[in-house]
Amino acid sequence: MMVDMCELFHYKTKIQRHPLIYKFFSPGHLLGHYKYLRLPNLRFPILFRMRKTSICILLLLLASLVSGQKRKLIWSDEFSIKGLPDSTKWNYDVGGHGWGNNELQYYTAKKIKNARIENGFLIIEAHKEKMGENDYSSARLVTKGKGDWKYGRIEVRAKLPKGVGTWPAIWMLGTTPKITWPDDGEIDIMEHVGYDQGTVHASAHTKKYFHSIGTQKTGTVKVPDCSEKFHVYALEWDAETITIFVDKKPYFTFKNEHSGNDAWPFDKPFHLLLNIAVGGSWGGQKGVDETVFPQRMLVDYVRVYQ
Repeated sequence: MMVDMCELFHYKTKIQRHPLIYKFFSPGHLLGHYKYLRLPNLRFPILFRMRKTSICILLLLLASLVSGQKRKLIWSDEFSIKGLPDSTKWNYDVGGHGWGNNELQYYTAKKIKNARIENGFLIIEAHKEKMGENDYSSARLVTKGKGDWKYGRIEVRAKLPKGVGTWPAIWMLGTTPKITWPDDGEIDIMEHVGYDQGTVHASAHTKKYFHSIGTQKTGTVKVPDCSEKFHVYALEWDAETITIFVDKKPYFTFKNEHSGNDAWPFDKPFHLLLNIAVGGSWGGQKGVDETVFPQRMLVDYVRVYQ
């Protein structure tokens, strides 16, 4: 039976934006898997073992499958409105009690000096200034109760602060009424400590795997210009695997070993946190250079896909 190639190419357009599907199931590839003859007096191949309608149905099914599997943007902030962060999307963690890491900053709320939107970017800025018992101010923005997700892809395009004593983070915690750490889990999409400039860290913390007992699971990658240029820090997370990326390049993977909640508490909603800490048990290991402040983290966008 002679194949209507024009019709096949019409269906090809439905899937050509999906490279893997097109590579293996394009009309040309299908033809390559079945014997055909090219006769001098015929313009098209003669195809055996598969009818034209079968090919078209297969291509339509593939296109439908890919369309159904494509992630959709379900939550985002493009930081397009000048002023304080959008109160429908962000809360603030407030206080200066060290945050379990002997940190030196006081996190403020609704203080434009520490967290604001300007020129299309979210700016989180740490200052050397007296705030109660603390010598530094900063901000920690949290989506808890306004953005909580179970599985998906989270992308944050950001430019990081620079200087000894800075400790910016893009991370997630389990959404529970009162968190128990590390039992409820933590996913660090990006951490950077200023004394190790250009090294970005990703980690997963659980009751079974965390630094205090020497079992923490961590990956690192060199991003030499992380404080000069924007990079996309991303998480892909499903029931089996957590993978962390910088600019689409994976550098850390944590797998579900199916041994229980102590090793995998990542089967419930989590929320996002953005902050700059100052000093602390890790960020302050080489001290704090007071002369580098103020320091800021710029965020171009946050996008969540499922």
